[in-house]
Amino acid sequence: MKLSPGTLTVLQGEEARLTCSTSNTHWTVMVWLLNGTSVLTISKEIGVLPSINPNVMAEKSSVSQGDSWVFVLKNTQRHNQGQVTCDLQGIDRKTASLFVQEKGSVRVLGEDKLAFKGQLVLFECQAAGWYPQPTLQWQVNNKKVSQGEYNISSEELGKSLFNVTSNLSFTAAQSSNVDCLASVSALPTPLKSSVRLTVVAEVVQEGDDCKVPVAVTASLSAVLLLLLLCICTVLWYRQRTQAKPSPQETTRFDQSVSGRSLVAEATRGKVNLGYSSEGPTVLQKNTCVLPLKSKSDGVPQVPDVVSSSSSQSLHSENQAHVCLEKSFKNVRRITTV
Repeated sequence: MKLSPGTLTVLQGEEARLTCSTSNTHWTVMVWLLNGTSVLTISKEIGVLPSINPNVMAEKSSVSQGDSWVFVLKNTQRHNQGQVTCDLQGIDRKTASLFVQEKGSVRVLGEDKLAFKGQLVLFECQAAGWYPQPTLQWQVNNKKVSQGEYNISSEELGKSLFNVTSNLSFTAAQSSNVDCLASVSALPTPLKSSVRLTVVAEVVQEGDDCKVPVAVTASLSAVLLLLLLCICTVLWYRQRTQAKPSPQETTRFDQSVSGRSLVAEATRGKVNLGYSSEGPTVLQKNTCVLPLKSKSDGVPQVPDVVSSSSSQSLHSENQAHVCLEKSFKNVRRITTV
C-alpha cells in the first residue's frame, strides 16, 4: 500500500489531491480520514459512497498497477490543514501531511521617485495577510539585492496571519526599476510590486557607459545661444545704420543733385553723379555759376564760379546765370561733359 505525496502544501482555495494505491486484491473498503475524521468511503464493489461533505470526492486512477484512488479535497481551507489518512479496512493504513498556506498582498509604499545622482534613496515594502510568514526579496533592475543591504520586521495578527515590512536604501547611481517580491512555498511565482527610480541630471551613453550632466549641458547651450543672438543683433543693427543715410546727408545730396542739374541745364551738359570733391568748400557768400561761353571756334568753355555779396546781383550781357541758395555751405565741383 502507498499514499502519495507524503507531504502536500497548497494555497488556500486550491485543490488538494492525494493518491492511495494497493496491490492487495483482498481489500473491500477504503476510508479517507481528515484529521482523524472520516470524510469519504470507497467500496471495491460499488465505488464511492455518498458523503455529507460536499468538498471531498474520489476518482479512479489507472496509472498505478492494482487498485488506485485519488482523494480530492476541493476549496482547501486553513482548518483542513493536518493529517490525511487512507485506511484499507482490516489490511493497512497510510498517513500524509497537508499544509494550507494563505497568500496575502505586497506593495512598495509611495509612488515613483526622482533623485539626483549620488542621493540616498529609501524604499519601503509591506507584505500583509500571509500565512506562514512570507519571504521578502528586493530586486534592482532584475538583480537580487543582498540581504545585508535591507532589513525585515514582521508581526503576527489574528488568525495567525503575518505582516512583514522591509526597508531598502541605496545611493542613486542610475535610473532603475525597483521590485519587492513576496512568496510562500506553495506559490509558484512570487507576488511583485514595482516602482520606478529616475535619476535626473544624467544621460547614459551606450558603449562606454559615460554619464554627462544634463543640467550643465543645457546651461552651456543656453549661454551660447544667447551669445549668438546678441552678436547677430549687433551686426544687424550696424549694417542697418550704415545702409541708412542720415537726414542731413540726404538733404545735402538732394541739394547737390539739384545744383548739378541747374548747372547742367545752363551749360547744356550732363551731370556726373559719380563725382565727389576732395573736400567741402565753405562759402560765406552766394555762389553763382555762369553758363558756358562760346568761342569763335565753337568749343564751349567751363563757366567761372564767382562770388558776390548777398545784396549784389550778378549781371552779364546775353548770359544766363544760376545762383545756388545762400544756405548751401558745401559746394561740390561739378564736371560737365
